[in-house]
Amino acid sequence: MKKQLLFFIAIISFQVGVSQQESAFKDGEWFKFRMSYSGWFKAGEATLNIKEKKLNGKPVYHVVGKGKTTGLINAFFKVRDRYESYFDTNTGLPYKFVRKIDEGGHTKDIEIAFDHNIKKAEVNNKKRKTLKTVDIDTNVQDLVSAFYYLRNNYNTNQIKVGDVVKLSMFFDEENYPFKLKFLGRETIKTSVNGNRVKVKTLKFRPYVMAGRVFKEEESLTLWVSADKNKIPLKIKADLAVGSLRADLSQYKGLKHSFQVQFD
Repeated sequence: MKKQLLFFIAIISFQVGVSQQESAFKDGEWFKFRMSYSGWFKAGEATLNIKEKKLNGKPVYHVVGKGKTTGLINAFFKVRDRYESYFDTNTGLPYKFVRKIDEGGHTKDIEIAFDHNIKKAEVNNKKRKTLKTVDIDTNVQDLVSAFYYLRNNYNTNQIKVGDVVKLSMFFDEENYPFKLKFLGRETIKTSVNGNRVKVKTLKFRPYVMAGRVFKEEESLTLWVSADKNKIPLKIKADLAVGSLRADLSQYKGLKHSFQVQFD
């Protein structure tokens, strides 16, 4: 339930080719998620916000993701996570990534600068006061930029059950081969912006690392809206201890109409 749940939601969107489509998002888009533990226990909340800015003279999208525990869980296991990504408004490739977390006293403060021309990343570990240069894969994404890049580059019209999406991501000091399997289309009931609605969704199963947090590689199930927005709506995770669920509770600033039916 700890760790970067928000950003597994962020990985929901996907890539099947590199055919650029109409952008799925715009400046000012904002999401808020509610999280519950083992189906009923309120665990926390998380937000994602995107704005247009400039970084070293280049036009970029700046995304800030925040996650925190609330209620009873916060009393004995406090989480305060912040993730940031600066990525190119045209290519979607990241220039800068920030990970600053405090999870029950376990802290990290890492800043990564990407140079895609020479395929290098400079990893600045501010907590340990170390600076390291690491090789990166071609067109590698960071944990946050991947969400937005894939929303814009994955044509879901032709997707078939069983299709597997692959993407290279860079996390901390490693290139990580991410895989996501399409499970099918499903209409779900949920509550967003105070309304009970039915939403047509695309259902996926990402492959994660089994171990301390997740029970096995196929411990996550993800749902995103089957429209032009590709909104992250729900995630279910089987953890080593218990389970976690995260649901979109509020949104604003969508680029396209959100296709729902009121329940």
